Amino acid sequence: MTVSTTHHDAVTVLNLGDDENRFSPGWLDSVDAALDEIESGEPTALVTVASGKFYSNGLDLDWLAANGEKAQWYVDRVHGLFARVLTLPVPTVAAINGHAFGAGAMLALAHDFRVMRTDRGFFCLPEVDIRIPFTPGMAALVQAKTTPRTATAAMTTGRRFGGPDALAAGIVDATAEEPALLTSAVGVVAPLAGKDPGTLGAIKSTMYATTIEALTKPQ
Repeated sequence: MTVSTTHHDAVTVLNLGDDENRFSPGWLDSVDAALDEIESGEPTALVTVASGKFYSNGLDLDWLAANGEKAQWYVDRVHGLFARVLTLPVPTVAAINGHAFGAGAMLALAHDFRVMRTDRGFFCLPEVDIRIPFTPGMAALVQAKTTPRTATAAMTTGRRFGGPDALAAGIVDATAEEPALLTSAVGVVAPLAGKDPGTLGAIKSTMYATTIEALTKPQ
């Protein structure tokens, strides 16, 4: 299964795939194309979800290892996706159906809201354990979306947060059993569909101006 979109009345559901949904260049192209379509249409709301064990396992480290000369280009692409989702001019919610690790967890944080499956999957920033320091942009994103206490626990320990723990830490806004996950996520943003995109986009750009600067300035 590849990246695809479906519609639940006024809400667009973007399915990230049914494997590890790592950020390969092709995957990034598909997600960007889907977001282009969403932004060019009528005002809507967005839910991202995936099928299977993972929401997203983050960076495509195999591709990166084989294409080291393109490392900066790749990081810039990933930063660009975070910045885009963070300021998308529609209400957004991540329905975390399974594991969200590393950049996959950061993608979830870039949404306005998060609903996580109660009984399966972890939210985890494992960078400290895999010896990959956060870029300034990634650190800014995590810190903009979590409390200082939660950011410290997530960024410096590599802790794995299950649904209830993520809710208690303020990482997610709600939890749901698997059968109700998508319905719950749609319910979060369906009442918000139709907000003026220009106004909403401007508000988000102002709210997260410091984070956007960190994500978009040359490293």
